[in-house]
Amino acid sequence: MTVAPPPAEGFELGVETLIVGSGACGMVAALAAAEAGQEVLVLERDPVPAGSTALSAGLIPAAGTAQQAAAGIEDRPALFAADIQRKAKGEADPGLVAALTGAAPDTVAWLTDELGLPLTLVTDFDYPGHSRRRMHGLPDRSGAALVDRLRQLCEDRGIPIVCERHVHTLCADSDRVAGVVARRPDGTDEPIGCGRLILACNGYGGNPVRVAREMPQIAGALYFGHAGNRGEALEWAEALGLEIAHLGAYQGHGNVAHPHGILITWAVITEGGVQLNAEGRRFWDESQGYSEAARAVLAQPGGTAVTIFDERISGIAAQFADFRAAEAQGAIRRADTPEALADAFGLPPSTVTETLAAAETARAAGAPDAYGRRFTGDEPLAPPYWGVRVTGALFHTQGGIAIDGQGRARRRAGGVMPNLFAAGGAAVGVSGSGDFGYLSGNGLLSAVVMGHIVGRAESE
Repeated sequence: MTVAPPPAEGFELGVETLIVGSGACGMVAALAAAEAGQEVLVLERDPVPAGSTALSAGLIPAAGTAQQAAAGIEDRPALFAADIQRKAKGEADPGLVAALTGAAPDTVAWLTDELGLPLTLVTDFDYPGHSRRRMHGLPDRSGAALVDRLRQLCEDRGIPIVCERHVHTLCADSDRVAGVVARRPDGTDEPIGCGRLILACNGYGGNPVRVAREMPQIAGALYFGHAGNRGEALEWAEALGLEIAHLGAYQGHGNVAHPHGILITWAVITEGGVQLNAEGRRFWDESQGYSEAARAVLAQPGGTAVTIFDERISGIAAQFADFRAAEAQGAIRRADTPEALADAFGLPPSTVTETLAAAETARAAGAPDAYGRRFTGDEPLAPPYWGVRVTGALFHTQGGIAIDGQGRARRRAGGVMPNLFAAGGAAVGVSGSGDFGYLSGNGLLSAVVMGHIVGRAESE
């Protein structure tokens, strides 16, 4: 990836707003820019638009929405911002946090009222770190479905998404970006000029060399993001002298069905489930969050664990398309007794029985257990029992180009590059410096909400 001066002869093709990347972030930015009257072009390296959102549950957090009001939930952006900073240990940029949480309810209303997406609120379980229920998604809780709907909306509005165009060079001088050079499938190059450029090409989770350098604690883990996330935006940013922040931050997940590679919703834990290692014992406080769970699970023998829950919890989890897919593929097993479930996963039955009994004693007492988890409010696990073998995975990186509240790229020397914007995985998130700061939904907050912000923003 390189940065070069604009061609002396200029660009034969040019647009007002050029977007690199057609995941949820890029397509939301394109829809917002087109609505604002901009001429828009989206370039995508892959044969079809997808991105990391297609691998997620597609849930967007927002505080103060109509969906929350209808459910009788009082919430406000300032409370959401406080939740983010509490999880991130105060390391997130306050201005960026305020911009994202402040814009989130308008973005959800726009997606619902203007674009017609039937977003509903998850009301039957809590996500770790959130003091209110504020996760919004399509009825089947599928990121792939969200991407499909956004792609159809772009087609309906005549927004061109040109696939199999690998942007490898940014054309810029010291003050502004003038355009890009994209490689066609036949190997020839196509220079394209622009009034402003939006980088929506995600992070670097698909670059194992950079992952090992920046976040060695998760190096070698299953990568559950989009393979094309190689860190091109970071290379351009470094060449342009832009500020980069929190490269060691990432979202992990410690509840991916193994070896099936299917995400299992963390609702199975927040509603009272537990994780056992190969010895049949619990090994950590599962209530900390699913990002932290990745390293906790990977540290166990074989890098796996068994997540155990019950019939009631499975009914809540079944609203997620991924959970139903895991059931269909036989990843999830059911048994009438702890001993039978232990046998199904090759765990020592007596130890599993003792472990579950100890958890129920702590639950009944309402006091923190030996791992620091407090089960207060959770119903006791009851037969039949359900289980799934899981591993830890890297989902996406959270570090990236430092941006202001409008998504403009900041320079290391101060100020911003006025017509270069970054969002989603290309930009720094609001998770602080490690895996501990990831609050559920931060990925799509940075992608969808910031995509909406940068789509409507104007260059200086």
